[in-house]
Amino acid sequence: MKTNNHLYFISDVHLGVPTYEDSLAREKRLVSFLQSIEDKASDLFILGDLFDMWFEYKQVIPRGYVRLLGQLARMSDAGIKLHYFAGNHDMWIFDYFEKEIGAIIYRHPQSFLFNNKRFYLGHGDGLGPGDKSYKFIKRIFAGKLNQWMFARLHPNFALGLANKLSSRSRAANGNFEEESADIEAEFLVRYCKKLLTKEHYDYFIFGHRHIAIDYNLGNKSRYINLGEWVKNPHYAYFDGETLKLIKYKK
Repeated sequence: MKTNNHLYFISDVHLGVPTYEDSLAREKRLVSFLQSIEDKASDLFILGDLFDMWFEYKQVIPRGYVRLLGQLARMSDAGIKLHYFAGNHDMWIFDYFEKEIGAIIYRHPQSFLFNNKRFYLGHGDGLGPGDKSYKFIKRIFAGKLNQWMFARLHPNFALGLANKLSSRSRAANGNFEEESADIEAEFLVRYCKKLLTKEHYDYFIFGHRHIAIDYNLGNKSRYINLGEWVKNPHYAYFDGETLKLIKYKK
């Protein structure tokens, strides 16, 4: 039975690592999940790092991922709204997903109102206190001049270099952090609590940390981290009344 009123949230799939075979199996798993929600979803939110590396030329995109791209196009054609938040691994998405698939692209956290519930969504990188070195590096990679210069390189060389650097990422090497014993010390929790001093949100949803977390911030507000899909796939959905964080089992 079609309901078509649920919101779904995923992040940190990191397609492309650690090997072609592993990535392909993960892509098929994700496509199977997306097919299973087609009759229920009104919106799909991808909160960053769908790919471990992505760079778009005007006429060239990274090779592969045809199953996923086709599935996303099919969902968009069926009227499901696709929301894509650029993460730190796929910040170099430009207009391909918007033009070819109909996704809405976001580069900064956004607030949404659904059924009188307030959501604050983003990838989660560079938010909160500390991590100044990463914030500096992110400004370099996000610079228009640096992107233009990288695009002048031949795709075979540029994408090969990017993939080599990507192979050193924590997702590629299976290095995932564990939830802090002191959840209040989590930088995203601190970030959420600071925002709550200014205005109320019912749900804060992020990725980036690679830890599945559902934490009560108090005052009827929750912090959700979507975890990752490399080892322990999770997703969240909102049925109009409640939000749930679910471990995906095919």
